[in-house]
Formats: sequence, structure tokens, C-alpha cells
Amino acid sequence: MAVPLIQSLTVAAYVLKQRLKGNRKFALVLQLEPLYRCNLACAGCGKIQHPDEVLARRLTVQQCIDAVEECGAPIVSIAGGEPLIHEEIDQIVAALVARRKFVYLCTNALLMEKKLDRFTPSPYFAWSVHLDGLRERHDDSVGRAGVFDRAVAAIRAARRRGFRVTTNTTFFAQDTPRTVRAVLDFLNDELEVDTMQIAPGYAYERAPDQEHFLSVERTRALFRAAFAGGRRSRWRLNHTPLYLDFLEGKVDFACTAWGIPCYSVLGWQRPCYLLADGYARSYRELLETTAWEAYGRGTDPRCANCMAHCGYEPTAVLATMSSLRESVRALAASVTTRWASRHIRASETPT
Repeated sequence: MAVPLIQSLTVAAYVLKQRLKGNRKFALVLQLEPLYRCNLACAGCGKIQHPDEVLARRLTVQQCIDAVEECGAPIVSIAGGEPLIHEEIDQIVAALVARRKFVYLCTNALLMEKKLDRFTPSPYFAWSVHLDGLRERHDDSVGRAGVFDRAVAAIRAARRRGFRVTTNTTFFAQDTPRTVRAVLDFLNDELEVDTMQIAPGYAYERAPDQEHFLSVERTRALFRAAFAGGRRSRWRLNHTPLYLDFLEGKVDFACTAWGIPCYSVLGWQRPCYLLADGYARSYRELLETTAWEAYGRGTDPRCANCMAHCGYEPTAVLATMSSLRESVRALAASVTTRWASRHIRASETPT
């Protein structure tokens, strides 16, 4: 099962409504961060570097509801920090699902299997499990042995109970086309997760490890080689074909940072969850007072190597919906990915 048809139709209707109303800036996805505290200390994470008094804060259920309703985005990605640490996370998810928001709960899965009983399978809800490679690679990335095996066990347990499960994999400078293919083959064919999201590592200003993030040139070379021979069509990737083209360097886009705003214990973060140039008190204030033109590759030096989905997937989505050719292409890709994943075997020799 790929992205539910109801989600695709809802997003398309939402975008059309915004355009008919003449809105030029609107959110497609809200990144909701109800806390920053985590039970891991990944070297590439910039969230857990906040002072203890910030790490101790939590958004209430009502604050989360208010942010989602104020923003209006049809999709909510609940991140952090580790959301499952939040004592009311199940209530937050239930409240948003009741409002017919498509909720993706991002987790490192250490607490996931233990807390499955607190959640209910729904086409509006999916687990999004962080896996940055196979066992050795992932455990090294998160700085703790055994995390990969616990995540895999939790994914299998969730699938047995009828939950939708997606994954989120970030690739870094030490990755190769072979490691990219290996983890995607495993997730697609062995774990059979519903969809997979991928991203090139971006240099968080607060991240302890600043040495292993990808440049634009290395990102394009990595994905061009990993996708060579039409391989990307075999994986159930939760991206538009245009965003995957962007990763390969076949097309270039401007950043649409306002497409995935971030709301956290500190407020509405400017301009995106990767940069922190202050916080707005309301979503409207964020839209109207942020100097969006000051950000993006070629404008802000901090953005020079960013190809993250939070800035560029919204651009790709809007470009897709503005083109009949690309809309048909995206629909065809959605229909054929599961068929291709079952019929294209791993007889290909990785390079």
C-alpha cells in the first residue's frame, strides 16, 4: 500500500482551494514538535542541543490542536525530539485524526512497540520510523548498539496490527550508491513498509557532527548513481517524481520554506525547522513578517548545500500540480511502484 488515495485527493483539493482563494503562500505539511527531548543523542541532530529548560518543555494537547487548526495544512508530521516521550502523544494523535488530518508520527522506535496499544490503525495515521541505514550504519548514526534491531521489531509488530508504517532515511557523506540501494531494498522488499522517505543530510547549525553532511554536488552524484538504470521505480518512495529528479540534478528548484512550517515549544520557527532565525507568535505572523526572499541556495550561505524535502518537496508538489504532464507522471509512478517492487528482483549487481 502506497500513500492512501484519500490523502492524495485531499491534498489536491486543498491546493486547488488555496489557489482559487488567491493564496500564494500556504502550508502543505505542518511539522509539529511537541517537545525537543530525546532518548538518543544522534550526532547529526540539532534539536537536542537546546538548554535543559527548553528540553523540559512540552506542548499541551490543546496547543497542538490550535496550531494545526491555525495553520490549516492537511498533513501533520509530529517530530521532535522523540514524540513518544510525551505523556499525551496518543491524545494528540487521536485529536488530529478526529479532525481528519493525515498524521505521521516520527519516532526512533525505541518506545514504539511498548506503546502500540495506545494507538489505533487508521488511513489518517502512520508511523514514520527513522532508519539511517542497515544495522551497523544505523546504530553508528544514532550512537547506540541495538537500535536498528529494536526498530525493525517494532515495524514488524505494527504491521501485524494493521498500522501503516513509513520510514525516514537520511543519507550522509559516508554513504555510497550501494548503501543507498541496500537500505531501500531492505525496507521495500524485506520489511515491506508502506512508503519510504529519503533526504540528503543537511548541516544543522547546532549539530555536533559538521563533517559528514552532503554538498549539492555530492548529493546529486550519490542519487544519480543510486537511481541509475531505473532503480528508483522499484521502491515505494514517498516523494513526487520531480523531487527525485531534483535530487539527481535533472531539475532545479527554489526553496519553498513556507510550505512546511514548524511549530514547537518555542513558537513558529523562522524560516524552517533546519534554521532558527527567531520565532513568531502566530502562523499569520510567520507568513507575513518572515523575509522569505532572504533564504535559499544562492541567497543565504547557510542554505548553500540544502536539498532537504522541507524546502524543496513543496516546490515539487506545486510544480507537479501546475503541469498536466507531471500530474499524469506522478499518478503513473504511484500506481506502478508496488507492481514494480514485486517483479524487479535483486538480481541487479550493485556497483
